[in-house]
Amino acid sequence: MAHKACREGHTAHYVRLTRLLRELSIAKGDGQYAKLLANLAKVDVLILDDWGLMKLNAENRRDLLEVLEDRHGRRSTIATSQLPMDQWHDVIGDATLADAILDRLVHNAYKINLRGESMRKTQSKLTDTATSE
Repeated sequence: MAHKACREGHTAHYVRLTRLLRELSIAKGDGQYAKLLANLAKVDVLILDDWGLMKLNAENRRDLLEVLEDRHGRRSTIATSQLPMDQWHDVIGDATLADAILDRLVHNAYKINLRGESMRKTQSKLTDTATSE
């Protein structure tokens, strides 16, 4: 989807959620937080990969809400996850912030459920029969 958006002249940024949250935390320390938020708000398509791999702490929840609030109704955000959506609330933690985050992310969203093997598995160049001596 990001490639298609870029071919259509839109900007896109892919980041694993855990890395983004770490970058936001570091940006607070070096005075770049507002600039990073502004840059994320300008990207046409933001892809947050591996949603739900870790429970969010209070700082993570506030940062994620800031990112999503800046983008809500203005830009597209894609979240990918292996965790079912009905478990996202628990991973976020605090019920009030979880409601706010999910309202901004899931409201007017398209949900695409994929089935089958991982693309990484099916596209792997390594096979059980290929050996090197």
